[in-house]
Parts: sequence; C-alpha cells; structure tokens
Amino acid sequence: MNIKSLLLGSAAALAVVSGAQAADAIVAAEPEPMEYVRVCDAFGTGYFYIPGSETCLKISGYVRFETQFSEDDNEDFDWNMRTRAKVNFEAKSDSELGTIGSYIAVRTWAENDGADDTTNDLEIDEAYITVGGLKVGYMYNYWDNDLSGEVDDLGSNRLNAVGYQYTADAFSAGVFLDELTKNYSGGFDSIYDGNDNLGVEGQIAATFGVVTAELLGSYDFAAENGAIRAKLLADVGPGTFGLAAIYSTGANAYYDVSEWTVAAEYAVKLSDKFTLTPGVQYWDSYGLVSADDFDSSNDAWKAGLTLDYKVAEGLTAKVAVNYFDEDAADDGVWDGFVRLQRSF
Repeated sequence: MNIKSLLLGSAAALAVVSGAQAADAIVAAEPEPMEYVRVCDAFGTGYFYIPGSETCLKISGYVRFETQFSEDDNEDFDWNMRTRAKVNFEAKSDSELGTIGSYIAVRTWAENDGADDTTNDLEIDEAYITVGGLKVGYMYNYWDNDLSGEVDDLGSNRLNAVGYQYTADAFSAGVFLDELTKNYSGGFDSIYDGNDNLGVEGQIAATFGVVTAELLGSYDFAAENGAIRAKLLADVGPGTFGLAAIYSTGANAYYDVSEWTVAAEYAVKLSDKFTLTPGVQYWDSYGLVSADDFDSSNDAWKAGLTLDYKVAEGLTAKVAVNYFDEDAADDGVWDGFVRLQRSF
C-alpha cells in the first residue's frame, strides 16, 4: 500500500465517522416565547392586559380598621371595633360600540358585637356592566354621593338599575330606572310589599371654573312620593366649600329622613397630608308620622369635625367626632370613629 492509497482510505474513514456523529447529534429545542403582562394605559393607571386578550384589567381595594364610639348626655358610653375588607375588579376593552366595561366589588365586615348576622359573610358590593354611557347591574346610585366630611346624611341607595349617562368635559346628565325594595320602620312597610317596585332618578351636573353644581330628582312610584337634592362645591381660599339641600314629599326609597334638610362644610387642606373638615346639618320636620307626612313638631341638627391624614402612600387615617340633637329626644349624642385604611 502506497502513501496515496493510505491517505485516501483515511479520508474515507473520517467521512464515515463524521457522518455517523452528525446523525446522532442532539439539537436543543428553541425556547417558546414567553408572554409577559403588558401595561395598559388606554383607560388610566393601574390597568394591565389579560394575557392572550385585548381586555384591560385593574385590581384594587382596601383593608379598613376602625373603632366607633358613642355617648349621650347621660354619659352612657359604648364602643365597637370592626374591620372591613374590599376588593375591586375592573375590566375594559374597546369595541365597535365604544368602551365595554364591567365592575365587580366584593366586601365583608368582621366585628364582634354579636348583633350583626352578616359578620364575616362575603357580599357583592357592586356588580355592573357599562357600554359607552349605558350602565346596568347592581350599583350605588346618584344619592350615594355625600359631601366629603363625616357629618352629613344626604341619602344612599344600592340597588339593581338600568340607565344612561352622557358625559362631556364639564357637563353630565343621566337617568336611571331603579328596582326599589327598601323597607321602613314605623309602620310603613306595606308600601314596599313584594320585590317589583319601580323608581326613576335623573341628575344633571356641571362645572364652571372652580364651582361644581348638581341637581338630582327622584320619584318612587309605589310610594307616590319623591325627593329633590341640590349640591354645590366651590374652591374657596385654602379649601373647598360644600353646600347641599334636600326636599322630600314623604316616605320614599330615596330620602325619608325629613321634609327639608340643609348641610354645609368647609374642607381645609392644611398641608399635602392633612385636611380638616368642619360640617353642620339641619333637618326640618324630622321623621315620618305617616306615609305622606313628616313630624312638623320635631327638628334636628348635627355638627362635627373630620380629620384626614395621609400617613404614607396608600395608608390614611381618619378621625370623626359629631354631636347630634333632636327636639323629640331627651339627650343629645356624641359619636364618631377612629380609622386606619390601607388602600391599593
């Protein structure tokens, strides 16, 4: 065998070995692309895209701890601690009909007073659907919009409703049909027998510079009574002045505390963290004596002070102290609370 034959044979053997190794080689699979959560800024802060969809989701809520107290002029003192937890889920997406949204809020109270059968029960706080200005579901209505302090009582409803609200930059107007199921103490429960009573409410609101004004009207078809509320907010000096007035024709699911009431407050922003809000409210013809009549011989008033303090980002404290006096009652009552709330 000459050198040429040896070289050719070696090259052929090397080619065979290299081919066999190439056939047996292990090729690592490329990793699949990972889809990270993307921030959605189309509807404001806090939203993110649900993976695999174009729907934006926002999760928020709070944990609130407070100690309530009350004492009448005879120095009968009572207090109670309680904790409230609430979680909100907001989902929004664009469509050919406009923005489609849904909102679900669940909450629970935990307290040890032995009187509340719903303690530690999880409940639906709100659950509704929005399509543009259309809104349907279980919600707080226009009446659940008090002044910023903790003195006034301007009404509150949480009910099933359907309605539409038009909103522009400085103007809004809306009307809703409500299912009314409120019951009354004092012998007026028969007005709300059943679960199919109907009410209607409408509100217009506008902002003119530093002034915001609202006018709300409601009618309860079962009770054949209604209520009207006007509210005004104005930035004055270092704070915001608030004024509200209500007229009610009699027993109705929207407002039945008195025939007339006027409330006022001034929320003073003393610093970036501290707000002080004194407030007062007066009720004329306080309390019902029949389905259509208030007690013209009984008036009431309430005055108090609310302190709000921002402890840190997402952590706030609130202290409220109020005094309430009613003509028909023997004693006035001091009440209030101390609250710490962590929001996220």
